[in-house]
Amino acid sequence: MDNRERLSSRLGFILLSAGCAIGCGNVWKFPWMAGQYGGGGFVLVYAFCLLLLGLPVMVMEFALGRASQASPVRMYQKLQKPGQKWHIHGYLALFGNICLMSFYTVVSGWILYYFVSFLTGKTAELGFVPMITNPTVNMVYMGIVVAVGFLVLSFDLQGGLERVTKYMMVALLILMIVLAINSATLSGAKEGLTFYLLPDFGKIDFSVVVGAMNQAFFTLSLGIGSMAIFGSYIGKERTLMGESVNIILLDSFVAITAGLIIFPACFTYGIEVNAGPALLFDTMATVFNNMPGGRLWGSLFFLFMVFAAMSTVFAVFENILACVREMTGWSRRKGCIACGIGIFITSTTTALGYSIIKFQPFAEGSAWLDLWDFLVSTNLLPIGSLVIALFCCNKRFGWGWDKFVAEANTGKGLKVQPWMKPVFQFVVPAAILLLYIIGLMNFSWR
Repeated sequence: MDNRERLSSRLGFILLSAGCAIGCGNVWKFPWMAGQYGGGGFVLVYAFCLLLLGLPVMVMEFALGRASQASPVRMYQKLQKPGQKWHIHGYLALFGNICLMSFYTVVSGWILYYFVSFLTGKTAELGFVPMITNPTVNMVYMGIVVAVGFLVLSFDLQGGLERVTKYMMVALLILMIVLAINSATLSGAKEGLTFYLLPDFGKIDFSVVVGAMNQAFFTLSLGIGSMAIFGSYIGKERTLMGESVNIILLDSFVAITAGLIIFPACFTYGIEVNAGPALLFDTMATVFNNMPGGRLWGSLFFLFMVFAAMSTVFAVFENILACVREMTGWSRRKGCIACGIGIFITSTTTALGYSIIKFQPFAEGSAWLDLWDFLVSTNLLPIGSLVIALFCCNKRFGWGWDKFVAEANTGKGLKVQPWMKPVFQFVVPAAILLLYIIGLMNFSWR
């Protein structure tokens, strides 16, 4: 693509990048992980991981995209020295995006199904297990998510993806604030907020730290080029450190607010906070079915969830589409058709993984979703983040600190400071590698 598409505004870039970060990881995964890992202690460690690991990796990934003006499959080839093999990670990044969407589209379909059920008043038979074991529900709603996602992307970047995401993100933030205020009025709000916001340091161990790191990378979509692609769509007017801070603050606001909505409801209605992936669905359905005006509040809650999920779907689909188009030379619409068919096929494994094509890759009760999530969250995100850090900070074997800083600090705004070099160059890679190894070792005993 000789004439690379551009985003029309800084706001579009921030909302689009934040939309990629904001999604099921914030409003589905973050609350149930906080519940399983003891509440406030996990939230504190998560915030630390965002600052120490998430922010540096995001700045580096944006820098790679903006400097190369290419998708992940081509950016290393433009920046690496002759004979180097860093570009292999570009193909792993594409694979990671495909793995992510192979279960994310199904989870998004679940959320859409709950929204439709509340909107139409058909909530009596809702339940997490009945839903995931119903092949018709899974295939239909996953298909809608895939079709809508690539339909929006079939238009040009500014007229399709950027415009839809702007409206959706504004609506999402307004809905979240309304729902959080409503949760604060519930009788169990004090107990729920105490559990959620006050750390119990006795519950913080290596498993909490590893979980927080993986969640930080998952929620920010770091390590698989999802941010690099949007870096390639922007100009040089603003520094990348400043933009990354804005995006992480917006992402964190949504994640924290999701907990402010859910945990007061859990303590009000006596629902276990460590329910795992079912927390959002079983908990919130129970809450809304037992509260005055529950149908309205339930519809609003799951509408906000749909917006959050689809903002990530649009963004990651764009990354996959950009990679495929650069490899094939296809038009945007032809690429959308091909990618849509491909993602629909891979997503079928998750959609039917609890019914027709059961597969237990790990412990009893695991399914295709667990395999895809293991590949992405436990492996490709931290490994990819490690590769990006090593490439950006190593002059002899990679792109080099000086070139990275020159790119990251171009424009107005917060800049990468000289004192940060040891953090970026040594602390970040060492911490990622250590926590990755510990996480991999712990995973075997799950």
